[in-house]
Order: sequence, then structure tokens, then C-alpha cells
Amino acid sequence: MAKTINERLEDLREVMRREHLSAFIFPSTDPHQGEYIPDHWKGREFISGFNGSAGTAVVTMTSAALWTDSRYFIAAADQLKGTEYQLMKLKIEGTPTIPEWIGKECGAGAEVGIDGWCSSANAVKELVADLRKEGGITVRTNLDPLKQIWQGRPVIPENPVEIFPMRYAGESSRDKIARIRQALRKRHADGMLMSALDDIAWTLNLRGTDVHCNPVFVSYLLISSKDVTLYVNKVKLTPEVSAYLQTEGIRVEEYEQVKKGLNDYFEYNILLDPDEVNYTLYEVVRSKANPAVGIVEEESPVKRMKTVKNETEIAGFRNAMLKDGIAMTKFLYWLSGYIGKPEISELTEISIDQKLTSLRAEQPLYRDISFDTIAGYGEHGAIVHYEATPETDIPLQPRGMLLLDSGAQYLDGTTDITRTIALGPLTEEEKKIYTLVLQGHIQIELCKFPSGSSGTQIDILARKYMWREGLNYLHGTGHGVGTYLNVHEGPHQFRMEWKPAPLVAGMTITDEPGIYLPGRCGARTENTLLIVPYMETEFGKFLQFDSLTLCPIDKTPIVREMLLQEEIDWLNQYHQRVFDTLSPHLNPEEVAWLREACAPLN
Repeated sequence: MAKTINERLEDLREVMRREHLSAFIFPSTDPHQGEYIPDHWKGREFISGFNGSAGTAVVTMTSAALWTDSRYFIAAADQLKGTEYQLMKLKIEGTPTIPEWIGKECGAGAEVGIDGWCSSANAVKELVADLRKEGGITVRTNLDPLKQIWQGRPVIPENPVEIFPMRYAGESSRDKIARIRQALRKRHADGMLMSALDDIAWTLNLRGTDVHCNPVFVSYLLISSKDVTLYVNKVKLTPEVSAYLQTEGIRVEEYEQVKKGLNDYFEYNILLDPDEVNYTLYEVVRSKANPAVGIVEEESPVKRMKTVKNETEIAGFRNAMLKDGIAMTKFLYWLSGYIGKPEISELTEISIDQKLTSLRAEQPLYRDISFDTIAGYGEHGAIVHYEATPETDIPLQPRGMLLLDSGAQYLDGTTDITRTIALGPLTEEEKKIYTLVLQGHIQIELCKFPSGSSGTQIDILARKYMWREGLNYLHGTGHGVGTYLNVHEGPHQFRMEWKPAPLVAGMTITDEPGIYLPGRCGARTENTLLIVPYMETEFGKFLQFDSLTLCPIDKTPIVREMLLQEEIDWLNQYHQRVFDTLSPHLNPEEVAWLREACAPLN
């Protein structure tokens, strides 16, 4: 029988007593700083019970707390019930920082533990500096108490790696590595350690299944001026993949040998992205006996390389979005047969997720969903990252709104789409927030901007109408999307907080404003966009957005009088494009429904 969270806390505290630690910190990351991680490294979930993708748990000898952002306030409060944990809401006035809370709970001179493998170099360095200010509190990074208390801990995945064909990648691994070396030379670096799993998969034109919904595999990649070494559990490599790596000039060593590889690295210097490389491996290089090997602390050049799609990748995205649009339209047509009828109560949040996934699975090159579907009916729509479980699953009703955020992994592209759907009569409040969200979405779609602008400069367009009404949302407005890779790709994004990463032609980015009224309802509308050229003037190059997503937007909840004419024009033009593109791939009944769904809003 599995132990309760409180029993696990007592086991942890026994280890802390033996190690003379006053607190232990559990971040949400793994040794590769992934947002979504293999089960083996879900220590924060194990020790707290909270399963969101972002959060930090801290346990002292007498207390426990969990910090997370607005996406998870409602879910975290529910999952922490019955435990010692206090919920700490990030970006809410009065919420202490983790160092402040530890300082208050533990006092001056305490010693705090954190696993250096599962924390980035920058995260640990900032933690050390902040805790020093709280009374000389020190940090230990050489302990993983989960090895002692996590019975039945999942093993590191050993799933096979597969080749990502050139017909979808559009650029060979050799050419990518040559570009990476060129970028390293500009940074005066002879080599780099690549730790982010999606960066490695992109660089090598390989994919895997080690992380739920993300086609990546656990590994490190060490690039020097002459050699490239992949550190991976060799049992994962088929003869075909091994031969491919040899052809591409990639040496292979066991995953656990990465520390030795760094110790054996003898060039002038090495680039280590301190936000990507974990603290333990960073310290291996910093404390090397050969002081001539310097560390170049800069962002990995691969992050921005892979965000700019080549022509083959863009074509793949368009093909994937066409297939996804067909599946979404078939789903919406099917759902329309229940809307406004008592029979809709036969459907639940989980069953509609299963229906949509089955329709996607019928499409060519379908591999998986790209994230766990968010199907929130009524008040569940106000839970930003809600995921229905057998315990929370509720039937739909012939009234109110359904928020449906979903996506798929196709071999030629990754999709991410949100639609909010009226299931029957709506309140005036529901119609108003739906329209405000749609206005914000369209204003982003209409934006023209100078090349190199930051997404933070554009983010206001999604919020300006909401702010006039005293409404807001605390999550980002958009994120990059990978090429049959992670559905969240950066560093570019739309966000209120300052994010300087420039927007350039060839990038994908989502447009997904939302409004959430706890206990009542939520609305969000999302398309995935491609950044394309607009015009060039004496003031430079200007860019615009092209919607890759092909799916009707529900017109039923729209308050027509709230929309500007340019917003109505955009919606009508978008719907005409959706109908023209999708209708040849649908049966007559579906075409008839789509024609009505895409009819002009007058």
C-alpha cells in the first residue's frame, strides 16, 4: 500500500535528521531542466502530491510549503488538501520567496539541501546568494534523499530512439552541427555541453518516447571543435540508429559517463548555458584540475536555431495543421449533434477527450497527443490547466461553455489549439468574457511589427480590452511550438513579464488569451501562428502572423456590438480560409455543418 504524503514527509525528515539538514527543496525539473519530465525525476510530485508542470516544494523539520503559478492555484489547493503543505501563490502580493520563507522557518546558520543534478547552475547560484542574505544559511547539493525513501521509484526510461527522416527535418545533423560550431566560434567557445532534450533531438534528427507527449530521449551531447559525443543508455539504440550515428560522425558513450566526458574535455573553453546545465555538471567543469578550461556562460545557440523553421519544417506544420483541422472539424460536427439537447449529459469531459483523440489517431502520421487534453466544462473551465480524472470527471449539460485545449504529435508537425464551445444558453457574463478573449486573440493576429520585436511588446494587444473591464489572466499569451518536438518551445513568447527574445520570420508561436472566473466559467481561444514577412520600408523589415491552425471559432457566444469592424473582417476572412481548405476533405454532412460554422458574421 502506497504511503500517504504525510508519511513520506516523515521518512524525508528522518533522512534530514541524519544529514543535519534544516530544509530540503524539491524543484519540478530533472537533470535536463525539462518542463515535462520522466517519472523517475518527479520527486516534487512524490513528496507533495501536486502533479502540475511547474512548482517547488520545500520541507523543513516542522513545516512544508509549495510554490506554483496562477495556472495551478485551484488544482494545487485541491491536491494539497489533507497534507501539511501551505500553498504559496507566485506573483500574488504577500507571498514570500522561497529563501524568505526558509529564513523565517529555519533561522540563521541553517543548512538546506537541494539535488544538484535536478537544479540548473543559475538556480543554485541564485539560491545560495539569497539564502546567505537570510542569515548565512548554507546549501548542500550532493544529496538525493529520494534514493532512500522512494520505494518502487520508476527507472530512467530505456525506450528505443528512432531516426527523424530528412524529408521532415529538412537539414542534416552534420549541417546543424556545423552551424552550431560556427555559432560557438562567435561566442569564443570551442565546444558546449548540450543538456536540453529537445535541443539534442533537433540537433541529431532523432526522436524518442522517454517523456510523456514529448518525443525526446534522455541524453547529453558534448560538442568539441573536433568531436561530438552522445551520452545515452546504449540499450536504447537500435542497429539502424547506431549505424546512422556512426555515419553522422557521432561517438556514443553511456549516459552515466557524462561526468567523465567533461573531466576529459581539454580545449580552451566550453559553453555551458547556466539555465540549462545542471549545477552538478557545471561544478565538474568549474572545479577541474586543469584551470585552463574556461566556462563561457551564455545561452545555448541551439535554442534560437531550432525556433526558426526551414521550408521543409514549415510545409510539415501546414500538413499537420490540415490533418488536425480535419479531426477537430469532425469532432465539432459530432458534438453539434448533442448541443442544446438533454442527451449531451451522456458525454463527459473524459469521453469527449477520448473521442477527439480517436479522430486525430485516424489521421496519417499521427503519433501521440502533444499534451494532456484540457477539457473543462462550466466551472472547470476556470481551472487553467485542468485535467479531468475519474474523480473530477463531470457530465456535460445543455448550457454553459466547454473549454477544450488540445493538440497532437504528427511526424511532420506538432499542434496546439483551444476552442471554447457554447453547449446551450449562455449568461451575459459568459458571452462578455468570450468576446473579450476573442478580441484579444484577433488583435494579436492583426498585428504588424518590426522584425526583432519582443513578444512582451505585443502582449498588450491581447489584454487591452480586458484591462478596461478590470479583467486579466496571469499566464503567458503565447509560446513557440516544436517540429514534432515539445509543444512548448522558447525562448520567444508573448508574456506580460519582460522577455527580450526577438521575434523573427520562420518562428511559430501560439496566440491564446483567456479569462477565468473561479467557480463560474473560463474562456480561451488559441491558434498556432507562423511569423512571416509583411513589408520592408526605410524603417526596416516588418513582420506579421499567418494562422496555421484551421478550425472554426464558435460564433454563438459573440457579442457582435463589442467587435470592431476590422475584427469582424478578420474573423470572416479566417473562416472563409478554413472552409475552403478543409471542405474537400470532409463528407457532405460535415461540409454542410462547416459551411454554417464558417458563415460570415454580419
